[in-house]
Amino acid sequence: MKLFVSLATIILLGAAVNASEHQEFGYSGHNGPTHWDEFSKTCGTGHAQSPINIVPGKTVSMNHQYDVSLHEDVHTTAKVIDNGHSIKVTPKMGGTITLHGETFKLLQFHFHGKSEHTVNNKRYDLVAHLVHQNPETKQLAVIAVFFEEGKNNPMLDNVLGNVGGEIRVDPQDLLPNDTVDYYHYVGSLTTPPCSENVQWYLLKTPMTASKSQIEEFRKYYADNERPVQELNDRAVESN
Repeated sequence: MKLFVSLATIILLGAAVNASEHQEFGYSGHNGPTHWDEFSKTCGTGHAQSPINIVPGKTVSMNHQYDVSLHEDVHTTAKVIDNGHSIKVTPKMGGTITLHGETFKLLQFHFHGKSEHTVNNKRYDLVAHLVHQNPETKQLAVIAVFFEEGKNNPMLDNVLGNVGGEIRVDPQDLLPNDTVDYYHYVGSLTTPPCSENVQWYLLKTPMTASKSQIEEFRKYYADNERPVQELNDRAVESN
């Protein structure tokens, strides 16, 4: 069964959307996550919301209809902006992923100062969300790349050093060598309008970022992560 999201929802996508640049929501106080239903009722009433806590021991085997393959090795230019909710990078020509026999194009990727999803209740030091769209059906798929404190990451230096400017970038540089081991489930946008039927893929192998890089991201956004949502009756798949 294929899942769809309207073009209007795409325009409002997560931390990357234009609407978010108008400060319609935030992460604390009167416009924080507990009040997001005031911006979109789905944030409060939806039953397939993101992010979630992944419990590896409670996952099920992958439905191979939803296997994903990544083809992000594209050398291009990209704009880097602080959109009011995250650091967002928009490539002029993005890579692609292949999902249920169809091609999804990379629209943008953005960062959260801590991971939104947790694994066994562990929140990673940083996360990148690579947002893809099927140009025909408008369906969304997001690849999440976790980061742990460790070696310096040249890709992150390139992004952090050029906020408000343009960079040359290869999105594949964000990815670990292992892109075939992941968790998959059906969730939502993690910011208003919290629209559902978004395919989520969380790569199991984390990348590294230096302590100073993590601190630099958190100078922009230390807590731009939505609290974990209820899994309800959804299954989390693992390969």
